[in-house]
Order: sequence, then structure tokens, then C-alpha cells
Amino acid sequence: MRDVLAELMRWWEADEPVGMGTVIATFRSAPRPPGASMLLGPGGEAVGSVSGGCVEGAVYELAEEVIENGRPVLERYGVSDDEAFAVGLTCGGILDVYVERVDKTSFPELAEIAADVDAGRPVAVATVVDHPDPSRIGRRLVVRPEDAARPRSGTLGSDRADDAVADDVLGLLASGHNSTLTYGPDGERRGEGMRVFVWAFAPPPRMIVFGAIDFAAAVARMGAFLGYDVTVCDARPVFATASRFPDAHEVVVDWPHRYLRGEVEAGRVDGRTVLAVLTHDPKFDVPLLEVALRLPEVGYIGAMGSRRTHENRLDRLREAGLTEEEIGRLSSPIGLDLGARTPEETAVSIAAEIVALRWGGNGERLGDLHGPIHHGVDR
Repeated sequence: MRDVLAELMRWWEADEPVGMGTVIATFRSAPRPPGASMLLGPGGEAVGSVSGGCVEGAVYELAEEVIENGRPVLERYGVSDDEAFAVGLTCGGILDVYVERVDKTSFPELAEIAADVDAGRPVAVATVVDHPDPSRIGRRLVVRPEDAARPRSGTLGSDRADDAVADDVLGLLASGHNSTLTYGPDGERRGEGMRVFVWAFAPPPRMIVFGAIDFAAAVARMGAFLGYDVTVCDARPVFATASRFPDAHEVVVDWPHRYLRGEVEAGRVDGRTVLAVLTHDPKFDVPLLEVALRLPEVGYIGAMGSRRTHENRLDRLREAGLTEEEIGRLSSPIGLDLGARTPEETAVSIAAEIVALRWGGNGERLGDLHGPIHHGVDR
């Protein structure tokens, strides 16, 4: 929903009904992840995508029906040898799409949720998408872990279900992942019958780029494109300027190790944070890596430099007392072997390594491999 939220809010504020289809689960090589949404606007406009084009027509028609009768529908799209589905996906994947009518009556919490998302406050929306009791389909629970006065609002139909889902939502918010959770009809953990889709609107993950060099501008641009909140940090004010890094959300003048330590102490570095060390100058990167490699949680630590620079850096880190296990967390020389030469190509190489490590890829050519294209999905 995040990618269509602006358009959705425009129609919601005008109190015009909208049909919204959302991918709640995928199997095999499905083209869009859970949480991807498509809107059918009041004028017949289609906004967003659930499959990259394969089933949008079918979802559009279903959304027309849902707008008319107000009854949400969970539909499966895909191909299988054993089952017949509504529409086939050319990629061979399978999508579960939940289609609902959205207006001020059916989704009164939307404005507050949108305000949380815009402000970067973590918020999760749990919706019953499948249940033996049709009256519980479409019920919502909104969870705000940082709101002490009102940590949750709404209900899925029972205190037991609300408590179970609220606990599980916290883990999804921590990882920033949307997911469908399965319970017994009344929230029993060992059971089936109730499926709950959770939109986890966590603040975007951070990318901190150290070193205000030309490569940093390309990496910042790539990081912003991938959805990271990008900070560029350098101790030299003549180089660390907003005009040199227009794609960065923040440019900081500070010694890198001091800035990182301060961000850690402020709780602004977590398991999704990416650290790209592009200084390749021992007086900057060694003190910085001493801090970074000892962090209990961080998503990625990469450092730029030649083979000789890398070996010299490792010697200095060992002299500083870092263990081999700590040093083993470092990706250096940074990036995958793409033969990159320009700053932009190098940024692609770095981004490719980050994506591969996040999802368990190995960087090989897909044409030379067999099995599922997407890691962590069913064949």
C-alpha cells in the first residue's frame, strides 16, 4: 500500500470509494512481493500493480464488483498442474490477492495511518483476509509500538486474536516485512482457519555512506533508488555539501567513527542498516570500522579499496584488537565482481552485493542456474 498511498489518500479525503487489490502471499516466481497494491479509482483509473501486468485486468474487474457490493474477496491467481486458477501468470508464479473497498466508512483509520507513515513512525495494519466467519473478514487491528497512550486500536474479533497478532506484528515491524499470518479461528497459534495480512510500515532502512567522494554520490543515488534513507558523512566540510549529494537525505560533517558511535547511542542503527565505507584512508576508515565491526546488529558493512589497501586495513584492524570473527563481517573490497569501472557501475556492484546478502543470492548468472528465481520461495 505504501507505493499507492498518496493517490489512495486523495480519494479517501474526497470520500470517493476505491477498490484496492493487495498481494498478501506469493508462491514460486511471483513478480510482486506481499504488500504490493493496485487501486481502481472512482473514475476508472488504475494505479499501481500486483503482478507487473499479468493479472491486473482480472483484479480490475473484481475490484469493480467489490466497490459495488462492498464485500471483500480473497482470490488466487496462477498456474498449477492440479488446480485451476482465475488467471494464469506467465512467470509460473502464484499470487493471493485480497480485494477490498476503501472509503471513510470501511477504513476510518487510514488518515492516522498515513500520517504515521509520512512521519516515519512505525505502524502496522493487520487485516483478517480469510476466516470461517464471514463477518470477521476485513476487520483490522492497528499497532503502534511507540505510542504508549494507544499502542493498538481496532479489533480482529476477539481479545485472544488481538493479543496473538499484536505480539507477532512487533517482529514484522522490526524487520520491515509484510506477511500473512495463520491462526486458529480465535487466534490460536496452533491452528488454521484465520489468515491475517500485516502491512508493516517501518521507517525505511538506513544507508550511511562514509567518504564524500565521487563514488559516494553514485552510491547515495542508488541507495535512495532502493528505498534507503541515505546519509553521507565526511569530516571535510569542503567536500561534504548538500549540493554535491542531491540524492542523499542528509549530509553530515563529522568524523565518521564519532558520528557512527553517536547514531548507535541514539538508537538509529539497527539490523537493516547498511554502512558503506568509501574513504579508503586509514585515519578515517580504521577507527570507523573498529566501531562498526563490533556492533551487535547491522545489515551490511562494506569498505572500498584495492587489494593492497584491504590487506593493510586488515593488519591495522588486528592491531586494534578486533577478532577474526569481527573482521569476518566486513565485505572488502566492497561489491560484487561485475567488472565495474565508473562510479555508477561501482554503485550497481555495491547494491548487488547488498541485495544478494539480504536475500541469500550468490551473484551468479540466473541463466546458468536451476530452480526458483526468487530465494526463500516455494518451487
